[in-house]
Amino acid sequence: MTLKTTVTSKDIDEAYLRIRNIVKETPLQYDHYLSQKYDCNVYLKREDLQWVRSFKLRGAYNAISILDHEAQAKGITCASAGNHAQGVAYTAKALGLNAVIFMPVTTPLQKVNQVKFFGAENVEIVLTGDTFDDCLKEALQYTELHQMTFIDPFNNIHTIAGQGTLAKEILEQSKKDNVVFDYLFAAIGGGGLISGVSTYMDDFSPHTQIIGVEPSGASSMFESVVVQNRIVTLDHIDKFVDGASVARVGDITFDIAKQHVDDYVQIDEGAVCSTILDMYSKQAIVAEPAGALSVSALETYKDKIKGKNVVCIVSGGNNDINRMKEIEERSLLYEEMKHYFILNFPQRPGALKEFVNEVLGPQDDITKFEYLKKSSQNTGTVIIGIQLKNHDDLSQLKTNVHDFDPSNIYINENKMLYSLLI
Repeated sequence: MTLKTTVTSKDIDEAYLRIRNIVKETPLQYDHYLSQKYDCNVYLKREDLQWVRSFKLRGAYNAISILDHEAQAKGITCASAGNHAQGVAYTAKALGLNAVIFMPVTTPLQKVNQVKFFGAENVEIVLTGDTFDDCLKEALQYTELHQMTFIDPFNNIHTIAGQGTLAKEILEQSKKDNVVFDYLFAAIGGGGLISGVSTYMDDFSPHTQIIGVEPSGASSMFESVVVQNRIVTLDHIDKFVDGASVARVGDITFDIAKQHVDDYVQIDEGAVCSTILDMYSKQAIVAEPAGALSVSALETYKDKIKGKNVVCIVSGGNNDINRMKEIEERSLLYEEMKHYFILNFPQRPGALKEFVNEVLGPQDDITKFEYLKKSSQNTGTVIIGIQLKNHDDLSQLKTNVHDFDPSNIYINENKMLYSLLI
């Protein structure tokens, strides 16, 4: 018997019937702020308002509920550091199944507690491995040993079909306003979401351009489909956009994306942070990094989408409040508003006042001043952070800093120094 390795719109329609009494139909909202900003009609599909605050519940529930009674009785497993784990936990509780969920030991406590909350007594959590790959390896070994069923987060046709129900909802909801979308933007991690959505849209809204959005530090689908035309494993990924930082996409999702996705956009992690802050301050939307990817891509497409109808899938809102300081920092660095230098600072009265008067502009601010060591009786090595009011003032700031200390080191351009010292 040949295993099915692709997904059809019929599969998605059947998945919708299977999940509709469990999964929330999330709003499709016209966004006045983004529409005015980009001179087009922007709608947001609010999966951040899903029961588990992400779209992952759709695929998890569909993949688990379709199992036969024998497989369900033996229990299910998964490996995840976040949203997929919550979707599996919620499903296990809803169906009265036993689930063992493997999470890396580095998983934030907030996410572990959320999985416990959704799964209650039906879920056992195993914290193992420093990385996701280590965690996954142990999960697969456990699954085989106990003859359970592993629920893959993206490389599973039933998971993909469940995620594709988003497209069915979008089209049904848009009919009420007689809207036909020219563009749909969706995040790509392993490719489950974009595969399901693009499959359905190609059949029922072929006019719509499907744009896959990845973080620059983990653009595994773009590298696989566009650059090398084969599945590749990235040697290194930036894990900041945790919901979309995948080193290797699935073979099923790779084939579907090649067929149905029209374009790919890679977004700098700093730009994602700026979008998160903008969505929170302007629209009161709490988006996680992966959830903000689709909205971030509008800036890249701003010339193409003028006057068009656009939908962005806000794929999740599980953003740990403890990350906000890092998010703000990354945003300021990306916007070229915050800058760090290592200087040899004179050890004499009035030196700091001289620095403020001669180096800083009238609206610049010192955000960090820390002595590393005294180089001599006359000078000391200092890390100094400066926040600008206008990033156009950077050139003048660099000139002023050089005049103050020609041997200064600009830390922003040295990632290793930044990670060590800041």
